[in-house]
Amino acid sequence: MTELNESYDVVVIGGGAAGLNGALMLVRQRRSVLVIDAGAPRNAPADGVHGLLGREGMPPLELVALGREEVRGYGGHVVTGEVVAVDRVGDSATGAGPSSEVPGNDDASREFRVELADGRAVFARRILVTTGLADELPPIAGLRERWGHDVLHCPYCHGWEVRDQRVAILATGPMATHQALLFTQLTDDIVFLSHTAAPGDEDAEKLAAQGIRVIDGEVVEVLTDDGKLSGVRLADGTVIDRDAVVVGPRFSTRATFLADLGLTPEPHPSGMGDHIPADPTGRTAVPGVWIAGNATDPMAQVGAAAAAGAMAGAQINADLVMTATSAAVDRLRASESAAVR
Repeated sequence: MTELNESYDVVVIGGGAAGLNGALMLVRQRRSVLVIDAGAPRNAPADGVHGLLGREGMPPLELVALGREEVRGYGGHVVTGEVVAVDRVGDSATGAGPSSEVPGNDDASREFRVELADGRAVFARRILVTTGLADELPPIAGLRERWGHDVLHCPYCHGWEVRDQRVAILATGPMATHQALLFTQLTDDIVFLSHTAAPGDEDAEKLAAQGIRVIDGEVVEVLTDDGKLSGVRLADGTVIDRDAVVVGPRFSTRATFLADLGLTPEPHPSGMGDHIPADPTGRTAVPGVWIAGNATDPMAQVGAAAAAGAMAGAQINADLVMTATSAAVDRLRASESAAVR
């Protein structure tokens, strides 16, 4: 088991692209940083990361391994673990630079207490949450097993890999028609499986205009042949031959441990799940807590999540600098006042 410091400037909860990039920004500013990662990235089933300049097609776990190595190269700590609680324990009375290098600054690193499932606990001045989300798929036999391969949801993440193939859109919510229309750029063979979300008149017109056939009936099974998706079976026994199925999962934020701080998931405007709101820099409604990546922006791809993590990391560092400066000004004024007396 990795030995942890008692306290850190920043604890990053979640070790994907957003968390590691945020940590990288912070350790390069000489901040003491701990990244806690549960080791279950959302994109683990995928063969590769796409749309990320300079890393196109890289396996997701390889990307994470490289990020961990970079953070550790600057002195950051990265451990595998699950956070079960984050509690506020005091106010930050910070000083300049890393807390471990500021004499008499023990209280400055004890604004939050972060507890892990294995019983370990650390203190932090600031928290960056980058735990991402979980994809809740419809309870259809065989669907989960092909998720991230030939069962997919995003044309930008996996569309190229199913170009010119026979694609089915599995309608489960209000974004299904939008998904279907985006895939028309990638293939001419698309069917729309109404399943539990039949299109309204306006959407049906759009689908018809793009040559997308609507097939009614509940989907009960995803079929495979020789380890590849081969089609779907409807409740009436009809089999629709397909090479890929597009489905919109419900997004569920993995950050329930923030509830005691007053941060609870709220419905996302897309109607596809929940998120924890934050401003464009990642600052939440709770002072000292930032959030980045899919936990607040379910639509963010890897590049966007990494950029959001970098932004949050920079903002956290600036916040610590400004807090330190304010404390230094107070000390200066107090010493000048004492000298006058």
